[in-house]
Amino acid sequence: MSEPETTVRSGVLRLSHPGARWLSTGWDGGFVDADAAYNVAVPTGFERTDLDTYARERRREAGFDADGPALLTGVDMDHARGAASGSVTAVVTAGVSNPAALPATGDAAATLEDDVGEYDPGTVNVLLATTRALDDGALASLLGVVVEAKTATLLAETGFPGTTTDAVVVGCRRTGGADPFAGSATPTGAAARACVRDALRAGLRSRYPDGDRPTSVADAAYGVSTDHAAELFRPGG
Repeated sequence: MSEPETTVRSGVLRLSHPGARWLSTGWDGGFVDADAAYNVAVPTGFERTDLDTYARERRREAGFDADGPALLTGVDMDHARGAASGSVTAVVTAGVSNPAALPATGDAAATLEDDVGEYDPGTVNVLLATTRALDDGALASLLGVVVEAKTATLLAETGFPGTTTDAVVVGCRRTGGADPFAGSATPTGAAARACVRDALRAGLRSRYPDGDRPTSVADAAYGVSTDHAAELFRPGG
């Protein structure tokens, strides 16, 4: 299987990986076998709800015929950034106009900050592929590694663990001996962590060259802070 390749046309980014198996957290999430995954920039004020149809239309307008999982974002693809390490290639778009804060303590109901006006979400979207063959459990583990790396990087760079619309797609080979593990201590997991961290930092620098990103939910155009405390219990007690 060839190395994953990226192409951007008409606001659509394709991560091509023929014969791959993907796991997506997008609206059409789950496992799927496809030759590519996509990240699609949507216009300001986007209100379409037929997301499968919309993504297919945009993909075809861009001249991409292969089916595959797709993510949507309000971030222009000019700000997409990629990184490669070992068997892994990752591409990230990063916007934090809609942060999702998670204070370490809280005793009030979850709060929502929403300005009057058009909603122009930023979203952190990650497409990542490895040339290693993974079984479904290892691919799910790799998804967890990617989300963890995204969260750690966002906390360090912005103070937020994520946004209200973050999504991730990970893909791997389907042929050959499948690796049963892809956690942080494996070569695949370690490469994924480095790729996500570095591509995400580069994406943030591109999207916010002057460092003018929000520093709190109150400063953001749209966001949420989960401030309430959950009720604790002892399992089986």
